[in-house]
Amino acid sequence: MKRVRSIMKLFILFVATLALTACEPLTVFDPQGPVARNLSDLIIFSIIFMAIIVITVFILFGVIVWKYREREDNKDYEPPYEEGSRALEITWFLIPVIIVIALTIPTVITISDVEDVPEGYEDQEPLVIHVTSADWKWIFSYPEQDIETVNYINIPANRPIHFKMTSAGTMQSFWIPSLGGQKYTMANMETQLFLVADREGEYIGRNTSFNGEGYAHMDFEVVAQSASGFNEWVEEVKDTANDLTEDQYEEILAPTVIGRQTYNGTHLQWIDHAHGGSDKYIDPDAYDGHLIDSKEVDDDSVTDSDSKDKE
Repeated sequence: MKRVRSIMKLFILFVATLALTACEPLTVFDPQGPVARNLSDLIIFSIIFMAIIVITVFILFGVIVWKYREREDNKDYEPPYEEGSRALEITWFLIPVIIVIALTIPTVITISDVEDVPEGYEDQEPLVIHVTSADWKWIFSYPEQDIETVNYINIPANRPIHFKMTSAGTMQSFWIPSLGGQKYTMANMETQLFLVADREGEYIGRNTSFNGEGYAHMDFEVVAQSASGFNEWVEEVKDTANDLTEDQYEEILAPTVIGRQTYNGTHLQWIDHAHGGSDKYIDPDAYDGHLIDSKEVDDDSVTDSDSKDKE
């Protein structure tokens, strides 16, 4: 009776979990763009394929245990000595190989597809956005529009976005679950990511690599809007935002948690973190990885190389 009650409790817990998760779809299973859709299809295929394997194994396990269980008529049975079966050994070697190949082929095809402009958007010029991760914020530079934002992105819907990503310090993970998979940002190098939002909306992006005290606050908003709405936003920034200065960018790079910010101009005119410029302003040892006041940047945080440049 106790065993039956335990099984019933587990069953109720399982059903309740399914009911709660069904209230709102998981973000990765609610794609809002072709890249995310390809990855979602791959995840679903992998889950179904592996579920079939697991179910088959459990069925075979149950059948074998039941068929070869000890009974009154076979208690004294001694199986004959076997040298082994070459056919069986080949079979249980080939089955895992086939499984791995069956999972590898669609995975490689999907990864190859998402590494370039999505199918159907090849005739459009991608919007280039430079992504710079820092402790603990995201910096987005629009070189064509000469605009820089912090902790939010505005993008036109139904147009490919070409993210060129790097880091001003530690390695981070750039991920917008509704639009595509994650990619790392690393100092002194550049990774690239193509995404498309095929409908207007607001999405959340985040860092999935733990990087210290402000990690939990390192998310950003993505606003996909019409082409005309995006152009209006660009014009509004041109008319209302302050110009970005080197001193302001130095403050932004300090290990702080800050809100959304918008500037005219980009830091790309002074520094390229993707090609050896990641330590121009902030010496990581100066703050020992701890959170500081958003307005406090010590003069010692400027490196020797920067001082020589200014001289």
